[in-house]
Amino acid sequence: MTSNGAPSPEAMASPEATATGAPRPGGSGLLAGRAVSRIGCGAMQLERLHGDRPAAIALLRRAVELGVDHIDTAQFYGDGLANGLIREAIRPEDGVLVVSKVGAAPNPGGPVRLRLAQRPQELRASVEDNLTSLGVDQLALVNLRRTDTGPGLRAEGDQLVDLDDQLAVMVAMRDEGKIGAIGLSSVSLDVLRRAIPAGIACVQNAYSLVARDDEDMLSLCAAEKIAWVPYFPLGSAFPGMPKVTDEPAVRAAAQSLGSTPQQIGLAWLLRHAPNVLLIPGTADADHLEANIAAGAITLDGATLAALDAVPTRSAVVPLG
Repeated sequence: MTSNGAPSPEAMASPEATATGAPRPGGSGLLAGRAVSRIGCGAMQLERLHGDRPAAIALLRRAVELGVDHIDTAQFYGDGLANGLIREAIRPEDGVLVVSKVGAAPNPGGPVRLRLAQRPQELRASVEDNLTSLGVDQLALVNLRRTDTGPGLRAEGDQLVDLDDQLAVMVAMRDEGKIGAIGLSSVSLDVLRRAIPAGIACVQNAYSLVARDDEDMLSLCAAEKIAWVPYFPLGSAFPGMPKVTDEPAVRAAAQSLGSTPQQIGLAWLLRHAPNVLLIPGTADADHLEANIAAGAITLDGATLAALDAVPTRSAVVPLG
């Protein structure tokens, strides 16, 4: 990435290859108007390597070698650990688009490892923290993590902040040059519709083959040329949430194609809509390579029809 966190001009010269010359896994997609690999990398799992920094650096370098030029991170991933690793591992000549996130903050020692940070002044402080830990003077794209939908924390008290107030500070920081583009995470269809006039580059919601609550939102994003970047792309380990890998149709497709059920779940997402970009996270090099290989899987008509017929279940679970 360049000093402002954006891909270098060389990175954008070819839609099929990264700045390093590697083919983009899953092909090329658009994110904030830039060509990126449709299979990127989520940095949250890097916290599992907190005791082995060289291994974490090597994993990120391997991702770049395999054609990944889209990495998703946040200051609250390991309280700055993930950002620090990215700063050390990713070189300007790699042309990697690093996407960050605001709306939450670390909560060391608390019953939950995160706390919400939804107020405008907290969003601004989080952007500053991300700039510092990544060592850049602009964040190419920042996702505003709300709590309108999906599993996890719900806003209450002073954390119940109107969307317009949040967008006002995000747009102001974009105008100031601190961020290049704005995304949304964990939002409803109504919130997205309200936000579109502000200029939205991507949406990150819980979405997978078995949890397709947001099909209308995905269609709207495709029409508006907004990238759809699902988290929990294989379902979730949260109790009560379905898992893609448990589905008989997924397992049958994997056996037929000599792939894993995880790879089939990722391949289905890439085939389902052209604006889908994936950010599967891992702390294991073999798992990273398996995720990348999912981009080369071809799903024939019969297999795709069987997968499309898998019933969808709600991605929302009771919060207790």
